[in-house]
Amino acid sequence: MNAIDLVASPLQRLVGVNRMAYFFVLPNMLIFGLFVLFPMLLNFYYAFTGGTQLFPQDRTFVGWENYQTLFRCTDFLNPNTCVEDHFWRGLSNTVVFVVLQVGGMVLISLFTALILNRKIVGRGFFRSVFFYPVLLSPVVVALIWKWILQREGLLNAILIALGGQQTLFLLNGTWATVWVIVVSIWAQMGFFTLILLAGLQSIPIELYEAGQIDGAARWASFRFITMPLLMPTMLVVTVLALIRAVQVFDQVFVLTGGGPGTATQYMVQYIYDTAFSPQIQRFGLASATSVVLGLGLLIFTLIQLWLGRRSSEAV
Repeated sequence: MNAIDLVASPLQRLVGVNRMAYFFVLPNMLIFGLFVLFPMLLNFYYAFTGGTQLFPQDRTFVGWENYQTLFRCTDFLNPNTCVEDHFWRGLSNTVVFVVLQVGGMVLISLFTALILNRKIVGRGFFRSVFFYPVLLSPVVVALIWKWILQREGLLNAILIALGGQQTLFLLNGTWATVWVIVVSIWAQMGFFTLILLAGLQSIPIELYEAGQIDGAARWASFRFITMPLLMPTMLVVTVLALIRAVQVFDQVFVLTGGGPGTATQYMVQYIYDTAFSPQIQRFGLASATSVVLGLGLLIFTLIQLWLGRRSSEAV
C-alpha cells in the first residue's frame, strides 16, 4: 500500500465513493480561491473605498464616488472635459487597439493556417517557426522589438543604409500605435494559428472531394465548406483574442511605456499607473476601473457568444 492509499482509503470509507471527487478537486479550488477569487472580492471592496492606505481595515468607505469620478464628463466624446481624462483616453486607445489588433490577428492567423494546412515543403518546420514567438516572454518580445525600433536600432540602420532617413518609430504617436499592434500580432498569432489549423484539419476531406465532383472552384469550396464549418473555431479565436487584447499591458509597458504622451496608454496601464504610481496611488479608483473593464468585457463576450450561437443555429 502506497502513501496515497493510506490517505485515500480511510477517507473513501468515511465520505463514500461519490464524494471522493471533491477531495481531488479541493487543492485546485483552494489555489483558485486564494489567488483568483479572493483578490477579485477584495478588488470589488476596494472599488467602494478611498484613501491611500493599503490595508482594507484602514480604508474609508466612499460608496459610488469612484465610479462617479470616472464618468464625470461634460462631453463624453471629448476627454478633456472629463475629470479623469486619462481614463477616457485609455478607453478610446483600447477600443482602437482591440478593433485593429483582433481584426488583423484573426485574418493573418486564418491566412497562415490555410497555408500551413496545405501540403508544402517543410510544413512541420514552418508550423514550429510560427508558434515559436508564443513561447517567448512578453517582456523579452518587447525588448527585442525595442532594440529593432529605437532611434539607433536595427530598422533605422537598414533604412539609412538604403539611403532613407531615420524615423522615430517609438516617439511618434501614430508610428508607436502601429508598431504596438504589429508586435502584438507577431507575438500571439502562432497560438491562434494553431487553433485554426486544428479546426481546418477537423473538416472531413470528403466534403472537398464532393465539391470538386460538383465542379466547385477553390473559392467556392472555401466560402461554402471551409468557412461555415470553421465558424465555431473562429468564434473561439475571436473571443480569446478579444480578451487578450483588452488586457494588453506588459509588451506595451516595456516597448513604449504608454507614450509618447498617452498615445499607447491602454486600460490596464491606466489601472496600474493609478494604483501604483507614487504620485497617484488611488487604489479605490483603480479598482473601480478594473470592475468597469471586467463588466464591459463580460458583456461583450456574452454578446459574441450569443451571436455565434445564432449563426450556428442558422447554418
